[in-house]
Amino acid sequence: MKQFEIQNLSAWYHQNQVLSGVSLDITLKTATAIIGPSGCGKSTFIRCLNRMHELSEGARLEGKIILDGEDLHGQQIDPVMLRRRVGMVFQKPNPFPHWSILDNAVSGLKLTHRLKHSDKFSIAESALRKAALWNEVKDRLNQPGVSLSGGQQQRLCIARALAVEPEVILMDEPCSALDPIATARIEDLIHDLKKNYTIIIVTHSMQQAARVSDQTAFLLHGILVEMSDTNQLFTSPKDSRTEDYITGKFG
Repeated sequence: MKQFEIQNLSAWYHQNQVLSGVSLDITLKTATAIIGPSGCGKSTFIRCLNRMHELSEGARLEGKIILDGEDLHGQQIDPVMLRRRVGMVFQKPNPFPHWSILDNAVSGLKLTHRLKHSDKFSIAESALRKAALWNEVKDRLNQPGVSLSGGQQQRLCIARALAVEPEVILMDEPCSALDPIATARIEDLIHDLKKNYTIIIVTHSMQQAARVSDQTAFLLHGILVEMSDTNQLFTSPKDSRTEDYITGKFG
């Protein structure tokens, strides 16, 4: 079943076109990796999927993005509510520095005034458990979120995204600032999360894409070169440009 249908998507920042005619489908409750060299449009692509792209100065796009059968740019779509359905985890962990671990976990609900005080602990516990962090922080929930290690902070940010009950989680290079042990924990978490959520991950690491994703899309100069099952793309790519990239001839 399709979660996203992207049709002829093009995107610009002022006069600089960064995506050109990208069309692809993303399947419900799978992990899809977006790979390609720096500057190929990977981050812009996922920012289009929850309408964060339009928040940048001079940004515009053309084409259609369909989520669960609805056009994301239809009049009935509230961008704030959309970003609850399609959460984002960024490259650098960004917990609120003066908030506790507990408050960080439920910050998305707090900031939209949708959190009952009586529900705060149970929602935080559920989100932290889903993010595989609960056992590490349950005895220090009132400590600042920034007191955690880098990998723990990233899992806290994943918990924050999960607390608002999204359908999709976008991850923009979520492990690039982490050590190998923390990276392995995030990758294990992605395997668990895709049982219940659709995951779309931008990664510079082809090894990571191969480990965590079901499908992989290769972008080059803002164009979708190829998308297929991950194993097929890495073992028998159809396009010579894909083969050149994954064998290290450029990128």
